Amino acid sequence: MKKTPLTEKSNPATKNIDLMSGYEIAQAINNEDKKVALAVKKVLPQVGEAIELIANSFRNGGRLAYFGSGTSGRLGVLDASECYPTFGVEEDMVQGFIAGGKKALSHSIENAEDKEELALTDLKTFAPSSKDIIVGISANGNAAYVKAALEKAQKLGCKTIGISSNSDAKIKEVSDIFINPIVGQEAITGSSRMKSGTAQKMILNMLTTGAMIRIGKTYQNYMIDMRLLNEKLYNRGCRFVSEIAHISQAEAQKYIEESKHEVKTACIMAAKKVSYEEAHRLLDQNEGILRKIL
Repeated sequence: MKKTPLTEKSNPATKNIDLMSGYEIAQAINNEDKKVALAVKKVLPQVGEAIELIANSFRNGGRLAYFGSGTSGRLGVLDASECYPTFGVEEDMVQGFIAGGKKALSHSIENAEDKEELALTDLKTFAPSSKDIIVGISANGNAAYVKAALEKAQKLGCKTIGISSNSDAKIKEVSDIFINPIVGQEAITGSSRMKSGTAQKMILNMLTTGAMIRIGKTYQNYMIDMRLLNEKLYNRGCRFVSEIAHISQAEAQKYIEESKHEVKTACIMAAKKVSYEEAHRLLDQNEGILRKIL
């Protein structure tokens, strides 16, 4: 008989959760959720290594792709989709693939995770080169879709990262870096959208945010390459320029307009009193890193 993954085992702390009041249920789940950040803390060395690997890939023109099924796949797609507006990167630089395709984002297609051929098709769509990084996300670490993506990616010369809450995960064998937060049994037996999903979200946040920071997509903790796609973001951009360049909001807005809505460029123009063209020349000379200029 196969060994039951920890993510599938019953949690003694919530054995009688069906007898609890609404408030007691919330308490029980919250008590389990408290364990997640501590589990992630223990794998920070691996997360840090992965951040450097991804940043190196980006510096060399590489891309990042997430592969997952169910909740794991949805979290990967979510994280990938946020990189374009947050860090101003091209839309294909970070991509997310989910077993079952776009329909699986809003509908449960549970048997898709067992189909290796879906992973191979999605990987072909991504068309990886040896510069790219492939991340496989799976709570129990045994989804055939995820393992097949990582295995094929390695054969193509890509570096791979596996994320799983199961120390016996099969994807460990095909991961150059294996990130393994042991969050324990779920509050509801086998419902890995809960603690395992929360741990995955925390780690994915760190991977893309960390890599983007390392390649100069922030100044201090400001998102200086974000795209000003709506009124809220436009106002935020003006505020960032004002605070970074130590100028008034009105002046900041003027520089935002003159910089073609490029926050990083506006900061240089304001702080160094240079033209748009000169600001870009300075960025080119300094690998796009605002810290080196200011």
